Amino acid sequence: MRNITKEFPGIIANDDVTLQLKKGEIHALLGENGAGKSTLMSVLFGLYQAEKGSIYKDGEQVKVTGPNDATRLGIGMVHQHFKLVHTFTVLENIILGVETTERGVLKMKEAREKVLALSKQYGLEIDVDKQVKDITVGMQQRVEILKMLYRENEILIFDEPTAVLTPQEIDSLMLTMKGMAAEGKSILFITHKLDEIKQVADRCSVLRKGKMIGVVDVANTSKEEMSEMMVGRKVALSIDKKEAQVGDVILEVKNLSSKPVEGERSKLTNVSFNVHLGEILCIAGIEGNGQTDLVNALTGLTAVDSGEILMLGTDITHMKIRKRGELGMAHIPEDRHKHGLVLDYTLSYNTVLQRYYTPKFQKLGFLRSAGIREYAKRLIEQFDIRSGQGGDSITRSMSGGNQQKVIVAREIDRDPKLLIAVQPTRGLDVGAIEYIHNQLIKQRDEGKAVLLISLELEEVMNISDRVLVMYEGEIVADVDPKNTTFKELGLYMAGAKREEVSA
Repeated sequence: MRNITKEFPGIIANDDVTLQLKKGEIHALLGENGAGKSTLMSVLFGLYQAEKGSIYKDGEQVKVTGPNDATRLGIGMVHQHFKLVHTFTVLENIILGVETTERGVLKMKEAREKVLALSKQYGLEIDVDKQVKDITVGMQQRVEILKMLYRENEILIFDEPTAVLTPQEIDSLMLTMKGMAAEGKSILFITHKLDEIKQVADRCSVLRKGKMIGVVDVANTSKEEMSEMMVGRKVALSIDKKEAQVGDVILEVKNLSSKPVEGERSKLTNVSFNVHLGEILCIAGIEGNGQTDLVNALTGLTAVDSGEILMLGTDITHMKIRKRGELGMAHIPEDRHKHGLVLDYTLSYNTVLQRYYTPKFQKLGFLRSAGIREYAKRLIEQFDIRSGQGGDSITRSMSGGNQQKVIVAREIDRDPKLLIAVQPTRGLDVGAIEYIHNQLIKQRDEGKAVLLISLELEEVMNISDRVLVMYEGEIVADVDPKNTTFKELGLYMAGAKREEVSA
């Protein structure tokens, strides 16, 4: 890609960027949220047209006016937010757009055989007859990878592929990527995670604020050097925090149970624990072991079959979501698009979703737009939220990391007594992760409680004061991160080990 420039209203997303990819190479693309990584890859895949610049493949200039052109050129892309039809089966999703037909009838037998052979060859086993809505996020990603392999793409773009995966799924994906590169496929790998770049990438191009900062040989460059290139300053990759001053119990969960839907594992079985003021309590576990059901019950998104939830001594088990918020609970949700934002609202309106009805933001039922804009402006500056048109930006147009910052800013600024943070740093760069970790620790040091749900073992070990591990809907361990290891946590998470847990 030579001298690519791509502009949006109020922002130059790519500013004269040149990127080269060699055959059989894994090439990482590193940059902060909003640095222009996804935009550059969307230009290569034909989703956007650049104002300036050209694309060459095998030395010849090519025109990529849409994804069909990209597919013809052997370019495939796994997007950060998957592009799957949830009511179609896995097999139907994989062949969508490149179906083989005879007299207008789909020929599924050959497609099925080819998909099964590919899934075996690359270690991407999957049930091809299941509907996409019934499979885990990790499995959905396998569908996206198999879509590229089915089309025999040679250039594979992975946009933040590990943001939604468990540690085990990440290891498996890394092996798959190495296998593909060994076969001569070329991979462009967008990520914020420096460990992953060190693990699989040959070279790394660093973008900052739309400009190409430089290309480095990964084997000879430290994580600290790469993070400094990315952010433009030194970044602390480990957190210094003082001892927790643990206070009174703020949240009591007693014997919480919810029955599974037919054919599923138990959702929640007799879950009991306490959260204290002045501590960060983390719930760790592999995705799909009841953490989502627990958070939904605590925040009021779903009802439970039995058990009690007490906050500050008040029974909130059946309390409305707004009332829980007014009592002092804030929630950074797992799925920012489904539960965190209204994507077609402006950034400003998204900052007041839970408070628009208060006197500060409305009068006689009419929104005070000037007040809302002013409030959003303060959060944008305080939390370094980047968007083309400030508070007037439509949230859908912002990068995933900056969308996440909007939610974190809104929830922390509500001054909660209890902050439930689910994957708060998912999809964020090292600079933003450092900032959010410091914000969570600041909440704790101000005597508030943080309940953190995370799949990132490094995050769990770095900032938690206490760790509970969930497995198949039960709490199987209560450990002190200072006295445990990654390996031991992994055994609890996999169900290979359990201990007696007291609240």
